[in-house]
Amino acid sequence: MSTQNVLFDAPGPRARRNFAIGNAVGVLLLLTVLYLVISRLGARGQLDPALWKPLLTSRSWQYYILPGLQNTLVAGAYSIVGAMVFGLLFGVGRLSGSRAIRWFCGIVVEFFRAVPVLIMMVAGWLALNQLKLIPAEMTSLVAVVGALILYNGSVIAELVRSGIHGLPKGQREAGLAIGLTRNQSIRSIELPQALIAMLPSLVSQFVVILKDSALGYYIAYAELLRNSRLLGTDGTNILQTLFVAAAIFILINFSLSRFAEFLARRVGGATSGKTRVGDVPNTVTTIGLEQSGTAAAKRGLEHR
Repeated sequence: MSTQNVLFDAPGPRARRNFAIGNAVGVLLLLTVLYLVISRLGARGQLDPALWKPLLTSRSWQYYILPGLQNTLVAGAYSIVGAMVFGLLFGVGRLSGSRAIRWFCGIVVEFFRAVPVLIMMVAGWLALNQLKLIPAEMTSLVAVVGALILYNGSVIAELVRSGIHGLPKGQREAGLAIGLTRNQSIRSIELPQALIAMLPSLVSQFVVILKDSALGYYIAYAELLRNSRLLGTDGTNILQTLFVAAAIFILINFSLSRFAEFLARRVGGATSGKTRVGDVPNTVTTIGLEQSGTAAAKRGLEHR
């Protein structure tokens, strides 16, 4: 008997009919909403093909969309790398054997997880403009990247901590048994396994980082959303430009998810620990030799 049959009853004919009716009603409501939206947009002239023509020109892509996409990817790349480093350091720090380190890392992680990203962006941007530590044209990028690193790095730190806690206790006990310290066991044995196990959650956080980079619009960072709004305002077709920006975001995030699935399959296959075929005969032969040696020793004692 399968686990599914034990935990859940299979739906009968009446339940399946109710499910089918519910799905049909849901699809009908969705189609009705789409029809109303499209009809309303058509009545206001938003479906006019002429509104899409500015998006087909090289000027729109050269001066608005592509520069905005580049800035989004730059901020996302810096933020992803920085958040990973921050998350690994503070996630492992929260598992340190030192109570002071655990308290310090816990306070930092809980604080930056509680502060909204937009507030950190605005505060960082204002502080950088007042202190004038970096060129003015770099303040928006640094504020966006810094806020994304602090917030998402804190979330990744919690993922690291929970991922290591979710491993079987035998992993750490095995590391301690071969002479490793607690910190060495975490770094060498537990952390690599936890990273593989939490890879889907990490990818979801990377998607959040890319989407939250659009908040840089509020501090004049020329990312994809801001440039798309400027282009739409200039050409009075803001709905169409935002649709293109949304399609680009979806494509990037979908590609990132697919790459993560491919990486998980590769890494999971390389670390699955499957026994090679050639290892079995060697083990059997060794056991056979040991048994033969023991039998020969016994015969020698009997002859004596």
